[in-house]
Amino acid sequence: MRYPPFLRSKSLLVALVLLSSVSPGLAQDKFVYPSYPKPGDTKRADVDNSRRIVPAPPKDYWPFLGTSGPGAAVTEETARGGWVSGLFDIKYKGPVPRRYATAPWADDDSGSAVARGLMPALRPIWDVHLRDTIICLGGDGNYYMTGTTGDNCWALNDGIELYKSADLKSWDYLGLVWSIERDGTWEKNWTMRAGVPFRSIWAPEIHYIGGNYYLSTCVSGVGMGVLRSTTGKPEGPYVHVLQETPIKGGIDSTLFEDDDGRVYLTYGGAAQIREIKRDFSGFAGEWQTIVYDMPAASLDHAKPELPPKARVGFEGATLLKANGRYYLGCCDFYEGRYSFMFATSDHLLGPYRGRHEGPSGGGGGNVFRDKSGTWWQTYFGNDNQMPFREKPALAAITFDAAGNVVLAKEQPFALKLGAEGRVKTP
Repeated sequence: MRYPPFLRSKSLLVALVLLSSVSPGLAQDKFVYPSYPKPGDTKRADVDNSRRIVPAPPKDYWPFLGTSGPGAAVTEETARGGWVSGLFDIKYKGPVPRRYATAPWADDDSGSAVARGLMPALRPIWDVHLRDTIICLGGDGNYYMTGTTGDNCWALNDGIELYKSADLKSWDYLGLVWSIERDGTWEKNWTMRAGVPFRSIWAPEIHYIGGNYYLSTCVSGVGMGVLRSTTGKPEGPYVHVLQETPIKGGIDSTLFEDDDGRVYLTYGGAAQIREIKRDFSGFAGEWQTIVYDMPAASLDHAKPELPPKARVGFEGATLLKANGRYYLGCCDFYEGRYSFMFATSDHLLGPYRGRHEGPSGGGGGNVFRDKSGTWWQTYFGNDNQMPFREKPALAAITFDAAGNVVLAKEQPFALKLGAEGRVKTP
């Protein structure tokens, strides 16, 4: 087995496991986890957030399923509602009873951003629990979708699920194409996060590069990885490339292929970027700093701790190239909405300027071009101004005269409103 960089020796790993697997009392006592957080529990400031490796919890410790499954076509009922996941106060609004305790929904799919005219009345493209929606056009002309799945990714999930569509409207389930238990190495470790055992793949992305399929992955607090299909097929199987240990700490890793075929990896708030060898046997250079040139006024709706000229957002990095310009997007909150903030540059490394909010509430996903040339931005509904929560959705986008990312006039996946503002069945 190969170990993460912070575990410098096998003996250190063994010591950590032994220390974490015994109680303060007798060494032969079993390691006992605290009960998992339930709706109404109070968050504590002294919880263990060390990410130290611990033994796997009992199979019945978490009540959550580690996969989201096939999903279904959207109906009038499932055009709203969805999930609000988290360690505390997990919520659900929909027709299928949950196997775990949920908190009151309140008005978490208020749709206030629609009512204010900030976004179209989007509906999900598929009724399935999926955060961080990623869609790419494959080499076979089909679209492939993935993202963070499972009942509660803040606790656990089983790995990476994949969906396939010929038209972006109806989706076939390809199953769990990469399993932590079956295919993982360092990802198999359970670690302490927020006082409980945690093991979950966050924000996986699928990319079609150089005639093959790649998955970029991360485990919060542990690190990032890149996987390659061994068959040239999107369903894999997949193996680690670049290195067998975490590439580095961080979340939300993403790949970008430039017009000249060179491939890059960035992550999180896109502070750094690194070129990858074309055969993915390793890196072609060191990490390089991405340069931003944005006056303080352009950051007035950023997180307060982000200083002027720092970066465009704090997580969820994505890169694209359109009309000869590089677009770098990262997620940030603006007026309570979780949105992609974009900035542009004539050069990959910057300087990036013109920070602006893309389609309102469209944070955490990617931008891609379909077979007809239309540009799309993915949604998943990560704040209560959205008309649905934690389901995949799409908004057609274009670029205005200033080069900003804006909503297109026609929105094929927007709902029509009937009498008294009621949503018609899709």
